[in-house]
Amino acid sequence: MPLTISCLLSYYSPMLLQNPNRFIKVSTHSAIQSYFTLIAVVFLIGVSTQIEAANLQTIEGCKLVDANWSDGDSFPIVTPNHKKFTVRLYGADALESTITNTTDARRLRAQRRYFGITKANGSSQASIQLSKQLGDDATKLRKQLLAKPFTVYTALADARGDRRYKRYYAFITLNDGRDLASVLVEKGLARAYGVYRRTWDNRDAKTYEASLKDLEMLAAKKERGIWAHTDWDDFISARESQREEDRLVSMALDSNKVITQSISINTSSRDELMQLSGIGETTANAIIEGRPFKQITDITKVRGIGPKTLEKLKPFITL
Repeated sequence: MPLTISCLLSYYSPMLLQNPNRFIKVSTHSAIQSYFTLIAVVFLIGVSTQIEAANLQTIEGCKLVDANWSDGDSFPIVTPNHKKFTVRLYGADALESTITNTTDARRLRAQRRYFGITKANGSSQASIQLSKQLGDDATKLRKQLLAKPFTVYTALADARGDRRYKRYYAFITLNDGRDLASVLVEKGLARAYGVYRRTWDNRDAKTYEASLKDLEMLAAKKERGIWAHTDWDDFISARESQREEDRLVSMALDSNKVITQSISINTSSRDELMQLSGIGETTANAIIEGRPFKQITDITKVRGIGPKTLEKLKPFITL
């Protein structure tokens, strides 16, 4: 549909602007035909505009900004009009290479469990060191891939993270048209994990997620990147340990959540959404995927949020 709309717009719009009389004929048949053609074009222009407005801003010709704190999936960029901000890739999660606090450490442990490398090289300490090296490999690859100007697609959804740097979720296509997140996952240097949404080329969130999962499976099969170090005998138990830890942490956080102000389901970051009772990381990501919401009750369309949960959340959420 988007390609069809684009083609029709590129064909008809110049004619309408340069020679509108071309669509107005003397004969009744031609007049009626021109009338419906004009209505169709106006409708298509409207649809195209709505799609663009509802989804993503396109920023071409962006360049990478070097920063020693950046990693494979989160880094600063500068636009052609000299505006700088940090992007966080949709759908891909590279290993943490810089550990500055307990949150970073816990995230690296979760990533090591996901890939089944908690016992790599014979000990936990050796596994941690290996993980950091593999995180550096993802950063180096990302720098190589973004050596030439690239395109950023973003809805400016807050990705939070380090308080020092404002981050926004984004898709990035390379100079050759490839999707950066897909390349990182395909090379085995990132997992298919995180926030998903409708893409720049109009694939829905589920389709994009599935494509990344397929690339991840192929990388594991080919033992690329991190997957070359996976201990398959320990793989299932490692992931089960992480799921149990996530469950216990969620329970502990739920019992201590205190909301002091309303939280916007359309603009709040993942971490802010997770302040809500019953909302963990997975559901918070799903809320971000489902944006924008036109009314509060639309949040029940998010997997994991039913009418009962909505009633509990109502006093604490806003659009």
